[in-house]
Amino acid sequence: MEQRLTIITLGVSDLKKSIEFYEHNFGWTRAGTSTDDIAFFSLNGIQLALFSKRELAKDARVDNDGKGFNGITLAYNTRSEIEVDELIKNLKRKA
Repeated sequence: MEQRLTIITLGVSDLKKSIEFYEHNFGWTRAGTSTDDIAFFSLNGIQLALFSKRELAKDARVDNDGKGFNGITLAYNTRSEIEVDELIKNLKRKA
């Protein structure tokens, strides 16, 4: 398996303020794939995403009650469905 991360997503309480923080303090520019609901910043091969913490918890299918879920997700995207199948098979074998 290739060592890489695809997306780091931060769940934020105020998306607009969070976007302004990265744009104004770091001078970063949002990627064209950003929408009103999620902002992406391209970082040398990794994407940083800013998303509502409540919506991120819903997407991850966990409670947003402050217990256990810290509002951060990491994504590893494979290059093909075959790689997904191989990864799942290897994980099951090691479980």
